[in-house]
Amino acid sequence: MPELVVEEVRDQGLLALMREASAGCYCRFWHFSGDDNAWQARCNRDASVNRSELEEALRTGHAEARGLVALLDGEVVGWLKLAPASSMEKIRTRRLYRTLPCFATPRAGVYVIGCVLVRPDARRQGVARALIAASVDAVRAWGGRALEALPRVASSATRDDELWTGPLQPFLEAGFVQVDGPDAYPVLRFELVEDDACSASPHA
Repeated sequence: MPELVVEEVRDQGLLALMREASAGCYCRFWHFSGDDNAWQARCNRDASVNRSELEEALRTGHAEARGLVALLDGEVVGWLKLAPASSMEKIRTRRLYRTLPCFATPRAGVYVIGCVLVRPDARRQGVARALIAASVDAVRAWGGRALEALPRVASSATRDDELWTGPLQPFLEAGFVQVDGPDAYPVLRFELVEDDACSASPHA
């Protein structure tokens, strides 16, 4: 059985996965300033712009392209966007999140999981779990103080590709707890330094 390896993204091997599984997004949603309609138009008509932006972010080592990849036999089959909160400010503008007290707390040292993407033929083989578990160790090694995730709670009708911020259960298994947000779109957090107001009153 091929060994699954998780490591920090270092080169443009990620782009092959994006071509196959990202529907033109190239993990640029959180950095796009237009509305949702404009975003869909960009993905459908101008995906090459998204690709170019990701290529440049990878080439320059920009925080917007920071994350982990999962490899099987040397091929990238999974991606977890693991970016500093400072490069994910769009979260504060989203309808589901903009009024949440959790995002009003200090953001220095916080990392956000903005995407969990697995190649279709590698799904349901533990790739997302491996990426999520590794994210905690990565943020600890980078000196972060907390890690946030924004999963969608799946229903029986939810497709795998709709869980683009990750499925809930692997986060809970890795030790994340819900600190805010509606139950269908919870905000989860893993505290590496227990000094944050957001961790003082976990969501029941």
